[in-house]
Amino acid sequence: MLSSPRPSAILSAKLLGYLAAIITVSIWAAFLVGTRFAITKNFSVEEILVLRLLPAAIIMAPLMLHLGILPPGNNLITRLIFALGASALFPWVLSVGLYYSPASNAGALAPGTLPFWTALIAYLIVHEKPEFSRQIGLFIILFGAFLIGILKLDADLANLTWVGNILFLLGAALWAIYSVLFRQSGIAPIHGLVIGLFWGSIVFVPILLIFGDVSFQHANLSNIFLMIVLHSFIVGILAMLLFTYAVKILGAAQTAAFGALTPILSMLGGIFLLDEIITPVKLLGICLVTIGVLFASGALRFTKK
Repeated sequence: MLSSPRPSAILSAKLLGYLAAIITVSIWAAFLVGTRFAITKNFSVEEILVLRLLPAAIIMAPLMLHLGILPPGNNLITRLIFALGASALFPWVLSVGLYYSPASNAGALAPGTLPFWTALIAYLIVHEKPEFSRQIGLFIILFGAFLIGILKLDADLANLTWVGNILFLLGAALWAIYSVLFRQSGIAPIHGLVIGLFWGSIVFVPILLIFGDVSFQHANLSNIFLMIVLHSFIVGILAMLLFTYAVKILGAAQTAAFGALTPILSMLGGIFLLDEIITPVKLLGICLVTIGVLFASGALRFTKK
């Protein structure tokens, strides 16, 4: 007769799950702050993407051979989303947005609005309707996003901050489409990762090398090494594996609740590392997005089930 797990073992697993979730959202925030710093100092957007894709693809090559690299799906659009969406297209849109707009905006408008876009895409594709508390959370997120940048309350037409804000929302919407299709596909997260790395490297990197600015003339070897570590190893591989582990231990809703920390961490990183100015309106918007994420993820409810 099989014995049930000991309470101490369950507690240890949960603590490791919490730790994995916290490290994951910290990595997301570090990605936003680090990318904003890099592309406003000594890297182009194209250089960042090349350093993100190629080293990670080389590291994961054995798994590509083992798991396969053919994207799932029954139509061309679905296959393209699996092949290039998460690995290349979403990071490219987000990185271009970070060229125009602060990391604090990115934290709230990209990962912060992801629950809203995911719920909307899931409703349109599979007619999945969120419960009342989550609907309220989604509307709170949307209102917070408007306060941060959509209504241009913290930017004007001259500095093009609004362009970055729109790109953050577009990137979140693209990631939401990928997430919904990924959930329907039934493939393992690590398999989805290697598929994206393979096709992103094969298709996207040559385009970047031919048409983009990939000279590395403003970066030294130390800068390049740091960007490889951050984007390829930490963001591209480690964050994905830690997120998957946290979902397995804590569940999707509880793990998603930790995503509410990303706007806060990005704001703090922007203030202390990039000297970004946080207006009262932006601060209110970031707080609303954070509260909205907690409701939208199911971590907070008005009534118990």
